[in-house]
Amino acid sequence: MNLKNPTIENLTYLLNELADHLSVVNRSLFDPEDYDLSKYEDIKFMYDMVVKKGNLSALETQAFIEELRKVRL
Repeated sequence: MNLKNPTIENLTYLLNELADHLSVVNRSLFDPEDYDLSKYEDIKFMYDMVVKKGNLSALETQAFIEELRKVRL
């Protein structure tokens, strides 16, 4: 999958993967309809950081969730 292109499909994939990596139970924050494709690069950056980091502490997880809230519509 080529995640370089800002498409709805790629955004959906990134958000689902972030939810999985962050072990989020309430996935309402990860609804692709709540995000603008103009923020795709920000979300992709967060995705890359989470994947690179691997296991996150509770504090790091909360920080990533807060950052996602900032880029929502």
